[in-house]
Amino acid sequence: MAINPSIITRDLDKVAAPTGNIYESLHIVGNRAKQIASSLKEELNTKLSEFASTVDNLEEVFENKEQIEISKFYERMPKPTTLAMEEFMEGKVYYRFPEEEESK
Repeated sequence: MAINPSIITRDLDKVAAPTGNIYESLHIVGNRAKQIASSLKEELNTKLSEFASTVDNLEEVFENKEQIEISKFYERMPKPTTLAMEEFMEGKVYYRFPEEEESK
């Protein structure tokens, strides 16, 4: 059984370090992953909409190699959670704690 090379064991102390709390760190990563997934979905839908057909007749619908290649490209991309975790660990994700700002 081969293990997916995109699966990486993370040191939880390093993940928790920026916020001081593993759950807050994972919440931030999760929110960033949602943003990435949303933008990738929008980008893919925009590219695929160029191939949209107004005809619903199955006999007139045919496979488009370019459309298939675009779909395969997005399937091979790293998952949004992987991208979000990398950004977070590299300090590229901006986050703030509004309740701390209010108490100042």
